[in-house]
Amino acid sequence: MTSAPAADSLTLYGTPFASRVLLGTSRYPSLRALSDSIEAARPGMVTVALRRQMQAETAEAGFFDLLKRHAVPLLPNTAGCQTVDEAVTTAHMAREVFETDWIKLEVIGDDYTLQPDPLALIEAAGRLVKDGFKVLPYCTEDLVIARRLIDAGCEALMPWGAPIGTGKGIVNPYGLRTLRQRLQDVPLIVDAGLGVPSHACQVMEWGFDGVLLNTAVSQATEPAVMARAFAMAAEAGRAAYLAGPMDERDSAQASTPVVGMPFWHQDQG
Repeated sequence: MTSAPAADSLTLYGTPFASRVLLGTSRYPSLRALSDSIEAARPGMVTVALRRQMQAETAEAGFFDLLKRHAVPLLPNTAGCQTVDEAVTTAHMAREVFETDWIKLEVIGDDYTLQPDPLALIEAAGRLVKDGFKVLPYCTEDLVIARRLIDAGCEALMPWGAPIGTGKGIVNPYGLRTLRQRLQDVPLIVDAGLGVPSHACQVMEWGFDGVLLNTAVSQATEPAVMARAFAMAAEAGRAAYLAGPMDERDSAQASTPVVGMPFWHQDQG
């Protein structure tokens, strides 16, 4: 597969990344599966949830050593937070633990859908930006909320494709494509709900700047194989977007010219 131009890198807050795929680190069947998946996907960043990792996966010795060994930039997140103060406090703790100003901001407003609380998200984003964080907010495809987050100082957004962990793909194509069309100068990374590589390829063809994956890889029968498949799909989708797809038509149009061609099936009589 021909790679996209080197200059066409994912750039967030002025920082270029080697890949447009971001990879989560939770719910893998083993540390070996996680390590193999990171190696297969070669992600631009890997996410780590301070609260959940400290309670679960990190209890297995070697988790942080594994991340250091792969030398992939870390993107801590505030997964599990449901209030502004909770998210802000968790972000500050993550900055101390992981020694980075990057934060994926999550403020959940509904336990069933894990949909973000838009008002709390905007407030928390504003506070963290003022505190010097590079904030990547997990949001829905709502255009008005997206604009408010940009006004709060966010330079990139992470709209969902579907609720976290569902694997449904894009449940609102119109809303997501409208977001892309209206915010052309803002990096947009589709986060949550993607289930198979074709979902990633689709949003990359629409012009989205990247995808973040976790459950679709960690819960696959062969996580590393799926991780590589997603990486190739994202690369193919980006290449197709840069190539400029043909316009869709309502009627057939022959790809081979017919003017002047002989019709051998007619009688020559």
